[in-house]
Amino acid sequence: MSGAGGRGCGSPVPQRAPWSLVAATAAFCLVSATSVWTAGAEPMSREEKQKLGNQVLEMFDHAYGNYMEHAYPADELMPLTCRGRVRGQEPSRGDVDDALGKFSLTLIDSLDTLVVLNKTKEFEDAVRKVLRDVNLDNDVVVSVFETNIRVLGGLLGGHSLAIMLKEKGEYMQWYNDELLQMAKQLGYKLLPAFNTTSGLPYPRINLKFGIRKPEARTGTETDTCTACAGTLILEFAALSRFTGATIFEEYARKALDFLWEKRQRSSNLVGVTINIHTGDWVRKDSGVGAGIDSYYEYLLKAYVLLGDDSFLERFNTHYDAIMRYISQPPLLLDVHIHKPMLNARTWMDALLAFFPGLQVLKGDIRPAIETHEMLYQVIKKHNFLPEAFTTDFRVHWAQHPLRPEFAESTYFLYKATGDPYYLEVGKTLIENLNKYARVPCGFAAMKDVRTGSHEDRMDSFFLAEMFKYLYLLFADKEDIIFDIEDYIFTTEAHLLPLWLSTTNQSISKKNITSEYTELDDSNFDWTCPNTQILFPNDPLYAQSIREPLKNVVDKSCPRGIIRVEESFRSGAKPPLRARDFMATNPEHLEILKKMGAASSIDAEDGLRFMQEMIELSSQQQKEQQLPPRAVQIVSHPFFGRVVLTAGPAQFGLDLSKHKETRGFVASSKPYNGCSELTNPEAVMGKIALIQRGQCMFAEKARNIQNAGAIGGIVIDDNEGSSSDTAPLFQMAGDGKDTDDIKIPMLFLFSKEGSIILDAIREYEEVEVLLSDKAKDRDPEMENEEQSSPENDSQNQSDEQVSSSSQEVDLVDQESSEESSLNSHPESLSPADTDNVASISPSEQTSDPTENHETTNLNGECTDLDNQLQEQSETEEDSNPNVSWGKKVQPIDSILADWNEDIEAFEMMEKDEL
Repeated sequence: MSGAGGRGCGSPVPQRAPWSLVAATAAFCLVSATSVWTAGAEPMSREEKQKLGNQVLEMFDHAYGNYMEHAYPADELMPLTCRGRVRGQEPSRGDVDDALGKFSLTLIDSLDTLVVLNKTKEFEDAVRKVLRDVNLDNDVVVSVFETNIRVLGGLLGGHSLAIMLKEKGEYMQWYNDELLQMAKQLGYKLLPAFNTTSGLPYPRINLKFGIRKPEARTGTETDTCTACAGTLILEFAALSRFTGATIFEEYARKALDFLWEKRQRSSNLVGVTINIHTGDWVRKDSGVGAGIDSYYEYLLKAYVLLGDDSFLERFNTHYDAIMRYISQPPLLLDVHIHKPMLNARTWMDALLAFFPGLQVLKGDIRPAIETHEMLYQVIKKHNFLPEAFTTDFRVHWAQHPLRPEFAESTYFLYKATGDPYYLEVGKTLIENLNKYARVPCGFAAMKDVRTGSHEDRMDSFFLAEMFKYLYLLFADKEDIIFDIEDYIFTTEAHLLPLWLSTTNQSISKKNITSEYTELDDSNFDWTCPNTQILFPNDPLYAQSIREPLKNVVDKSCPRGIIRVEESFRSGAKPPLRARDFMATNPEHLEILKKMGAASSIDAEDGLRFMQEMIELSSQQQKEQQLPPRAVQIVSHPFFGRVVLTAGPAQFGLDLSKHKETRGFVASSKPYNGCSELTNPEAVMGKIALIQRGQCMFAEKARNIQNAGAIGGIVIDDNEGSSSDTAPLFQMAGDGKDTDDIKIPMLFLFSKEGSIILDAIREYEEVEVLLSDKAKDRDPEMENEEQSSPENDSQNQSDEQVSSSSQEVDLVDQESSEESSLNSHPESLSPADTDNVASISPSEQTSDPTENHETTNLNGECTDLDNQLQEQSETEEDSNPNVSWGKKVQPIDSILADWNEDIEAFEMMEKDEL
């Protein structure tokens, strides 16, 4: 997601601009305003800003250079195995792969980033490659949403800056709208997706065969996400304005009109997924994260780009509902569209990190500062923002695919306030990317933010957005070769010129908004916000907002944000929450009996309590499970940059309680480790590699321990298995006392294990670190590596890793459908539910090192873990899957009484209009 550049307050508006564009300019001049205060942080020197800007340039070169050298013309780079990701040649990752269309995705997505970073020669070369090599007529099914924002947006952004450079007279003098012609070709290929009675597009289309044809292999879908249908207007309208072909803007407007018409009228909220034929809401939860996010963004930006007041009116109507129901400062929690006072879940997803930036563009600074600071505290705890985290800031889904949304909001908050605090935030982001995500062949997504393990994945949006926002954060106006204020950012951070608002205006602008709602004029900002109100003459204003949130994540007794009900406002006690319930408390039992019997408020409290109790039960069970461990390769040329996700053992040294184990690896003989080793001298003082099967895990551990090994890694004997396509499990004992096993034991699936085996074949001496979480890299090794000529040593290292490594950590089908949110909202498929027990625990188990405490009604801290029933099971290797998803419900007796009410509630939700 991205924001608008906006036109500076002091910039004259072109005389040809309509009044609506003047209003848009005024509404957005906050973004480019000079700050009237400083928020307590020391100003950053120009020298340090330039140093950090240059660091961003070097990081981009590392990512882009490795893509061009090792992956192009493939869509994306696989940075761990140093090769390109080609659709159909790698195991399917589910919906995540719908962004790949065999059209050199990363190159197209990076075009305008090259210009922003002042790499004009590279941009000219990249455009020539796109025109020469890219084919848009491939027989492949792609996401309409992803193709629009990444490819169509990338081509239009490239065209916008190509004509700008041509006008300057130095570069692109040969250019004759070739990128625009490719964009028009792609636009026509996407149009068949809109062939529905509602005007909402199908979620997928075949680039060659379109929709519904037997060869198309698509067109049977019935549902799409709100953002998927509502994030088209900027690109499609720009295509119409550039080419004069009005059909694109007409189709995108029709989709937006339909979504607006189908909003829930009493709450003015929209759901996550909708039936494209009937218009019925399929998922009736509503928030500002995955599935909806960029729909709201595009309403506001469509007003800015197109000058249509109805888009601003719709946005403000939705925004009022968001702040009324979803915003629970500093949290943003999903609610039910029909019952907006009822939370739909107790966790948040990473995509909502864009929202503070959108609030800045709206001019609502205080909640933007609050939510941004809360997110920053989560990042400081986990190094990155987990894909999802709970209201008490524990990890819910552990991946992080290098998302740019938080960097985007940081940039816009700095633009609005000038507060140097946000420069320090950006500096932290740069340091974390280099420290934890940088690998010899690019930057690798985090498989698990708790262990520091990697995925073999570097999405195109990382180059399209992350480096753009970070560079702009530290750049002064003279560092950019064009005026960024003359452009608006799309959700993929592609640049579209604001002068499009006055070009080829042939679309009817009938204002249908007032037909459906009586508007409150106080919602609408038609002028530049008063900076004296936004930024009082108190230099510590922003700091005073952030300060109460500094320790919100690390509090030993985190208090959940309780929604203030109407009854609470009148002086009554707050409703009983599942996290506070104690079966030994008579008052709690009495409240439980009254739920659903006394009033509608009690009934709503009862429904909420049931939902929370079900989710809490599932969460408590997962907290009893051992989390995944990490195997980190620390020898040359890896230097700790490759981290493999490993399964733990129920016996042996507990790596979470003891110092990590570091040593060179050696294969045992026999390889299965089921008898006394014949090569004890080879494994003495080393970490033994053994193959799964033919005997108990504990027996293998004893045999390598007796041979003098200091640790063991069991590698799966099922060729091709991966932690991404199968849930991790705990290696069980043999039903006997295992206290005699003193060494740590970890389990790797075949694909992860092959990384180590291939490294041994290539380098002979391979050293690894077994730990509960990846450790910082060896400074001496880092310094040694950096002391050599950077490009030569880097390329040599890249080639070595490429030749030795095999694929590791692809995103699994399960996580791609339920855990990973993809680059944008559509990847939460319509089939997704909030049943977290069905998600691979390797993706979502809460960090056991965190303090699981809660607050009772009297404000006293109670240890939640003491309320859980300790359960453990032992299984043989023949059935080793001690499932991380098994249901352990210590409160079954309580929930049993609510079954009928739960069924009635679900039926009510299904039938209610």
